[in-house]
Amino acid sequence: MQRSLTKTLRILLLEADARGVGLIEEELRHTEMKVTLQRVNSEKAFTAALLDFAPDVVISDHSVAQFNAKAALKVLRSVRPAAPLIVVSGHIDGQTAVAYMRAGAEDIVLKSGLAQIGSAIEAALSVRRRLRKLTPRQVEVLRQVAEGHTTADIARALGLSVKTVETHRTELMKRLGIHDVVGLVRYAVRVGLVLSEA
Repeated sequence: MQRSLTKTLRILLLEADARGVGLIEEELRHTEMKVTLQRVNSEKAFTAALLDFAPDVVISDHSVAQFNAKAALKVLRSVRPAAPLIVVSGHIDGQTAVAYMRAGAEDIVLKSGLAQIGSAIEAALSVRRRLRKLTPRQVEVLRQVAEGHTTADIARALGLSVKTVETHRTELMKRLGIHDVVGLVRYAVRVGLVLSEA
């Protein structure tokens, strides 16, 4: 876990239950990761924390009243798309788990298996390291390409010239090490920038 030795990770917890936060904190102490935690329990606080706290990772209970992990994923994708969201749950049925994964959750960790939270965080960050090399504009171009928009459509939507969009696409392909549109789509789905149709 080399990342943990070089940087303090900012982890945002969307959790209504203080005991749940304590359990997660306890497990994180057993890892080599240096972390700073912030807890929120409402949509307003969550959105503000995405901007002010700028988390590297979001851990969300799937059953926070009136604002669950699925709703949090929508906000996260638009405000801080490079940050992964890991769902933590006491119990979860298969259909709900699949819905979370399709909505862009990185992983689901059961509270009975919280010892896995450190490895889930490391895996999530590993997949997104390349995404962090992109500028916000390049992330938006990637999202639009992955959604199937043409270069001309992207240029119109973002108020850019076609040439500028082509330049952004070339640069983001270079930074990601992906050299075709199919690869870009797969990667965008993998990191939750666009929804899987499957």
